[in-house]
Amino acid sequence: MPLDADSRPRHPEKAHRPDNPVQTRKPAWIRVKAPVSREYHETRELMRRLGLVTVCEEAACPNIGECWKKKHATVMILGSVCTRACAFCNVATGLPDKLDPHEPEHVAEAVAALGMAHIVITSVDRDDLDDGGAGQFVRVIEAIRRNSPQTTIEILTPDFLRKEGAIEAVVAARPDVYNHNLETVPRLYPTIRPGARYFHSLRLLDTVKKLDPSIFTKSGLMVGLGEERTEILQVMDDLRSADVDFLTIGQYLQPTPKHASVERFVTPEEFEGYRAMAASKGFLLVSATPLTRSSYHADADFERLRAARQAKLGVA
Repeated sequence: MPLDADSRPRHPEKAHRPDNPVQTRKPAWIRVKAPVSREYHETRELMRRLGLVTVCEEAACPNIGECWKKKHATVMILGSVCTRACAFCNVATGLPDKLDPHEPEHVAEAVAALGMAHIVITSVDRDDLDDGGAGQFVRVIEAIRRNSPQTTIEILTPDFLRKEGAIEAVVAARPDVYNHNLETVPRLYPTIRPGARYFHSLRLLDTVKKLDPSIFTKSGLMVGLGEERTEILQVMDDLRSADVDFLTIGQYLQPTPKHASVERFVTPEEFEGYRAMAASKGFLLVSATPLTRSSYHADADFERLRAARQAKLGVA
């Protein structure tokens, strides 16, 4: 059976335009099967036992069945409640959880138990914390390094807006990939990502690369929210000006009727056009398909990133 987004009304305060009702009938290229594999259930049980939250579940990711069958889960640290209320996101908004001091060790245990060669760690926004949660990212990275030194680590952080020293602390922990998603074009920030600032996010990515050029930088965009093609191309140029290595572009899917509406479903041919254009602009790697998400195929993509860098440097 097809898997549609989680229908739980988590954001009653979020509105969508009544003149553009949600498109409930997805095209064939965006429909996926419900998760039923043994590995899916084993991964879910492990996360429950360790008290861990995954963005795969919280964001109602359409790829969860495929990824968890391979035991590739994306852990979401810093609790399950976000201090922001982005119009596209299915993560709960409200009073955040207290930090779990055992979370870093539990994440490291999950990585070892699943035998992950590459792990993606993300989080909710924690504007309530003095460091925005940067210290917990550092502790998680360090715990994984101790337990599974061969595992490569990709982080997807919030913007650390007005959190002095946060970016520097996380970069000093030396993740292999630093991801921060711009999500959409600047024009749509007031309605889609109201708590964020486009140029701050762009500066974050630029800062990471300047602090440690050896760290791969990555960012992602959603399409289908009403953006224009020329606006996407301008964002690509902005990301290249920040020397971002890897760009992901995927179709936005409305999690509940209270979230921002899907303006349209972008065709696979258009995604291929975006991929080709981004590649021509100099990104080391581009993933642009309807089902592309930040951590989708992240393990294989990391190997492709390393190979692309080696080829660029002329290393055999």
